[in-house]
Amino acid sequence: MRTAAVLFVLAAAPMALAAQDRQVVQLPGAVPSGLPFSPAIRTGNILYLSGQVGIVPGTRQLAAGGVGPETRQALENIRRVLEAGGSSMQRVLKCTVFLADIADYAAMNEVYASFFPSDPPARSTVAVGGLAFGAKTEIECLATTG
Repeated sequence: MRTAAVLFVLAAAPMALAAQDRQVVQLPGAVPSGLPFSPAIRTGNILYLSGQVGIVPGTRQLAAGGVGPETRQALENIRRVLEAGGSSMQRVLKCTVFLADIADYAAMNEVYASFFPSDPPARSTVAVGGLAFGAKTEIECLATTG
């Protein structure tokens, strides 16, 4: 029983520390107005980005042309949030890509690869039943800041 209590205390310590130094990354236009989430949260040297769809900044409109342009816009949005949080595309550790249709995998992947030409981050890609704004893709990331 003591071992379990010690493990719980050790596991909870980083979360308590992270909560103390939690900073919201602010970036005008990164999140359409009225939505209840932050573009990113920074704790220590880790940046947790909210999922980005291919919304043109400052609007609620998706980039026109399907999954390729939407993926490009989502990754440009991610780049802006990373930079606002003190990071960059080169410091992304992990991405999760959500696709409304797995048949769009190749088109998404072609654009995605152009943003990570060498040493790409770890990634998971899953198909889902639907995405906000009727988007074809959504991408979330985890990155370091230094």
